[in-house]
Amino acid sequence: MGNRRVGVYNAKWIALIFMGLLSLSACSTDDEAEPIMVAEGTFPGVDERLWPYFIRFQEQGASRGLTIDLVAEGITGVIEVIDEENIAGTCNFNSRTSNHVMIDAEFWQLAPDLFKEFIVFHELGHCSLFRDHREGADQNGRCISIMRSGLEECRDNYNIVTRTDYLDELYDTQFARDIFSNR
Repeated sequence: MGNRRVGVYNAKWIALIFMGLLSLSACSTDDEAEPIMVAEGTFPGVDERLWPYFIRFQEQGASRGLTIDLVAEGITGVIEVIDEENIAGTCNFNSRTSNHVMIDAEFWQLAPDLFKEFIVFHELGHCSLFRDHREGADQNGRCISIMRSGLEECRDNYNIVTRTDYLDELYDTQFARDIFSNR
């Protein structure tokens, strides 16, 4: 059921984008193509339920000095069934569907807002910030990074009290600063 709904949604976006491109090309008089304007807060190719998390991801980066534009990066996202056990989300890159976030439909239906944010931010950490997994636990067995793989024996501790620290770690890397200073 989730796949069919996403398919209809994607078909609507494709038709909308195609019509927009057609109208832009019909009105253009010079050789340079006009940029396609995207309404603020919208993300073409992204399930609308993910938009608030994409917006938060950009805002949190901006509050830490990083300019992140997920639309310009071409990141897409869907919510659909992931057949693998214990996988709440994925980010495909260097593949046929590069920069594509997929969130498991069952997880999405059951998870509270903050845990949805955790998973979406983790996947965008891969797709946008080019972060690898970062393993490790503190002395109390809590994961030290939102970018943990889930394969290590640590407990997630992402909550309203620890959120800022986890997000500081997610965004505050020299690697991320180097990437975004060149954009």
